[in-house]
Amino acid sequence: MPRFIPPLVLALIGAILFGDGVYIHAKAWLAQVLLERAFDRSVATGEVVRPWSWADTWPVARIEVRRIGASAIVLEGTSGQALAFGPGHIHQTADAGARGVAVYAAHRDTHFRFLRDVVIGDVIEVTRSDGKHFRYRTDSSAVVRFDASGIGPATQGFELVLATCWPFEAIASGPERYILHATLIGADE
Repeated sequence: MPRFIPPLVLALIGAILFGDGVYIHAKAWLAQVLLERAFDRSVATGEVVRPWSWADTWPVARIEVRRIGASAIVLEGTSGQALAFGPGHIHQTADAGARGVAVYAAHRDTHFRFLRDVVIGDVIEVTRSDGKHFRYRTDSSAVVRFDASGIGPATQGFELVLATCWPFEAIASGPERYILHATLIGADE
């Protein structure tokens, strides 16, 4: 009988790990459904709509890069909880479409994984939760230290920056960030 215990323990551990993986993916899928619904309701009503009752954040924008079929709901703030569910709008930066720099940050291995496929010249579309729609064209990218981004919040232009950790394939966090810069080219109100 003792010979069967190690295989049973291994099978139990495997089942637990498999279940945990399924749970994480199911939770991420459900979160995206709830975020999309909250964003759509915000656009329709003009009011802040939290995706679930205990959320410490809410959807403020949807970003899309149609050439590669990428889309993400941007949340207000960059707390650890917010970034677990989507890109965050960094406090004290402009709103999309406003004068200044709107900065959105997300994890490289989840919500901003698609940045590796964005090229200079691509159009990034941003729809704010008030329904206003803006188009930006990517014009530069850089890899910088986390404490030396070079992002000038006092610019007189209308700019968008998407930021994530670098390198894209790394497993552990590091001091470098990938910065994708874009300039406003149009708006539909």
